[in-house]
Amino acid sequence: MFSTIKPVQGTQTVALSDAVGRIVASNVVAPVNLPPFRASAMDGYALRKADLEQHPQATFRVVGESLAGHPFTGHIKNRECVRVFTGALVPDDCDQVYLQEQTDLLEDAVRFTGAMPEQSYIRGIGHDIVAGTLLSEPGHQLNAFDTGHLAAAGITDVVVQRKVRVGVFSTGDELVEPGTPPELLKAGQIYDSNRFTVVSLLARAPCEVTNYGALADNPEAVQTALKQASQACDVLITSGGVSVGDADFVTDAIASLGSLGFWRLNLKPGKPLAFGQIDKCYLFGLPGNPVSTIVTLLMVALPAISFMAGHPPEQPLCVNATLTSPISHAPGRMEFQRGIYTTHATGLEVAVTGDQSSNRLSTFSGANCFIEVPKTSGNLEIGSTVRVLPFNGLLG
Repeated sequence: MFSTIKPVQGTQTVALSDAVGRIVASNVVAPVNLPPFRASAMDGYALRKADLEQHPQATFRVVGESLAGHPFTGHIKNRECVRVFTGALVPDDCDQVYLQEQTDLLEDAVRFTGAMPEQSYIRGIGHDIVAGTLLSEPGHQLNAFDTGHLAAAGITDVVVQRKVRVGVFSTGDELVEPGTPPELLKAGQIYDSNRFTVVSLLARAPCEVTNYGALADNPEAVQTALKQASQACDVLITSGGVSVGDADFVTDAIASLGSLGFWRLNLKPGKPLAFGQIDKCYLFGLPGNPVSTIVTLLMVALPAISFMAGHPPEQPLCVNATLTSPISHAPGRMEFQRGIYTTHATGLEVAVTGDQSSNRLSTFSGANCFIEVPKTSGNLEIGSTVRVLPFNGLLG
């Protein structure tokens, strides 16, 4: 898949306030030093270290104060000091800040107690950022920490990759819109949940989502809708219609309109997944069972979208945990079961969320991770060590 898809072209400049989650498109370089002046790391008194070493028992006259944004601009003489606060400018002729907790305060003077500090408690110019330093480079997805870092350097906007345009369909004659009164449901009809789940899971991804609604089980309608949407989108995501039933038309439509890269994975849940291309638009035909839709979206489609947005491929976070409930599994396919992990003094423990049938969306209620079961594994007993993939790492 990654050998086939290509990152989207085009960039845009966005305000720093709108940059979280976006992919950096060009180098971001610090225009200034931070701090741009020598700043105090603590509340205390700024003085000349040699002066105190020569007169350790003397009182020092306080000749002024330096607050953040309101610096002391004068000069000190022998046995003089300046009251200074954290983050405030340290006068040029001072090379030591003595902590206020180690002073005896007199009327307009102080006496310094305790041993001479081992450090100056002065942050030099550029202590955090040196002007010209590379703060962010192409491919990095900005987070809240990054925007704070850039704001501290005085940066107000960033050049980022344009968002991937994603269109979302669901398929099936049985689907009706949520909100339809229950008494109006006909025999065999169900509410459409997959499309809303997919749209919600894409909310934090670097993409613009268009909700195209539900497609009827009609081969001509499916082909027409996919063809039209492929002209406006970089990626199309469908759910349902990719298995081997008489009413499954998505896979054939992809093959007819473009090319089918692969169909079916050695994965549980999520075996009937189709990946292909129509012109320059990539298509992910996700399975129709709700759990299968979520698993394949998180494990296959979402990483591909992130890559198209300019983010390099990366492995999701995996950690080991001790199983506290048994898992039934037949060797042959890798499986992702829904679990709840908890942290204890001895490490992580994880339990499955009940019956893991692929139609049971309720298995995600309270779940905070996938439990990875290797394809070679049989049944897993309580106490087994398993790998878990926390949802926080999968959702970006």
